[in-house]
Amino acid sequence: MTQLKDLSPGFRHVRLLLAREKGHPAGERDEGYDILAPLQPDGHLDAAEWKKHQDHCRVRHFRHGEQDRIGRLRRKPGGAWYFDYDEGDRDDEVGFRFGAERFVTGEYVSVRSEGSLHTYQVARVERP
Repeated sequence: MTQLKDLSPGFRHVRLLLAREKGHPAGERDEGYDILAPLQPDGHLDAAEWKKHQDHCRVRHFRHGEQDRIGRLRRKPGGAWYFDYDEGDRDDEVGFRFGAERFVTGEYVSVRSEGSLHTYQVARVERP
């Protein structure tokens, strides 16, 4: 069984926090995602390492007043990245252009959740 210490050196813990949007003019530090995934040196998701270690690519969605949702980082044929929480696709959240985005502190990425697109700022990227 692979342990975190045995994963490739490119694995990172990425924290995303909700950026400014309607209803959250200052963003929201109590809403976001914690992602464990392999990154290339430039901050892009590393699809080859993800394929080798899919079971360790995890996501936690947190929001104040709600129970955390724990799932996996997945990739569809064609390359679209998404968060998978349970069997089936009704609860999936799709990363908008995650394959082209850089997960570097200060950058912004978007996630489609419950039919709406939300922007998140990369607040932290560190070794697990």
